[in-house]
Amino acid sequence: MKQQHHWYHYLWLWSIFYFSMGFINILFAWLGLISFCLPLLFAIIGGNKLFCNRYCDRGQLLRVLGSQVGLSRRHEMPAWLKSQAFRYAFMIFFFAMFGSVVYTTWLVGSGASNLKEAVTILWSFNLPWHWTYTANIAPWKAQVAFGLYSLMMTSEVIALAAMLWFKPRSWCVFCPMGTLTQTICRAKAK
Repeated sequence: MKQQHHWYHYLWLWSIFYFSMGFINILFAWLGLISFCLPLLFAIIGGNKLFCNRYCDRGQLLRVLGSQVGLSRRHEMPAWLKSQAFRYAFMIFFFAMFGSVVYTTWLVGSGASNLKEAVTILWSFNLPWHWTYTANIAPWKAQVAFGLYSLMMTSEVIALAAMLWFKPRSWCVFCPMGTLTQTICRAKAK
């Protein structure tokens, strides 16, 4: 029996578009705010994780690469990766990194620091990305873009690594946005 494809099965194209456009012009990284806001809106307004379960472009990309293309080794995840303690610790760490982006942007905006034209992968590896910033806009706006792209690229690398070794959507188990939306949904249900 052939599986029916819905329009949302093609949302993985958004991930490809996002990372491709950020490679060309860093200002496209602002589109990453969609990936931050939509899951929250679904959880706050709808009280559900429908975005995560169905509409998440990253989840759809992991499904395509892991299941359809067959890149996943499909190992079971260790229990500690699924644990509530790890999920919340990872969420706090991830949002602390987001706070770092906000702080760096504030420094650049106030003139206390210069624009860092680099994308940082896994919070450690700086990749020069200077060619992607040619617009004549305020440096703080570019700094937000570099920071968002760094966060999105880092989480994409972690998600792809989890997909390659574990089951295709293993990232979804400990995704910071998924943990946050789950927390919101539980609070709304009480």
